[in-house]
Amino acid sequence: MKSNGHHPKQERRKHPRFPVVEGLIEPIDLQFGDAGAKGSTAKSQPAILTNLSAGGMSLLTFVEPPHARVFDMQLGLPGLEHVPVEGKVVRVHAKGQTFNVGIQFTKISKKHEQQINNMAGDHLDCETRIGLSLPEACIEECRFHWLCHKPQKSPHWPKKS
Repeated sequence: MKSNGHHPKQERRKHPRFPVVEGLIEPIDLQFGDAGAKGSTAKSQPAILTNLSAGGMSLLTFVEPPHARVFDMQLGLPGLEHVPVEGKVVRVHAKGQTFNVGIQFTKISKKHEQQINNMAGDHLDCETRIGLSLPEACIEECRFHWLCHKPQKSPHWPKKS
């Protein structure tokens, strides 16, 4: 077979990620400003979290984010409540009146980094079991279950209110 000069796309991400808009739209409030700067006036902006990894996240916003160097925020998701992180905007793609914003974490605790990696790994394992049509796609040890809305979710998990 003759090569067309293109190489297969190689995954550049350091951490596995998982979708957050899988049957769930998670609104968050970003606080932009210079993290830790004296006299800093942080600006608040609503956003929708679309995916998350231990290295960063992707958001959908309806206003272009300020071009702050770094900013502080708290993640507040089921299973990840009140997780303080520091991040920086690494990409902004405008499409009409919306903006897809990529944020790289510049500071996150090792404990929360590991927790997000575990959730992402369990999500990927679940997707593999579903793809292979295994009879037990959902397992009790899953650390992603608080964000899961799949029809295969087992009844051993408590229903969300």
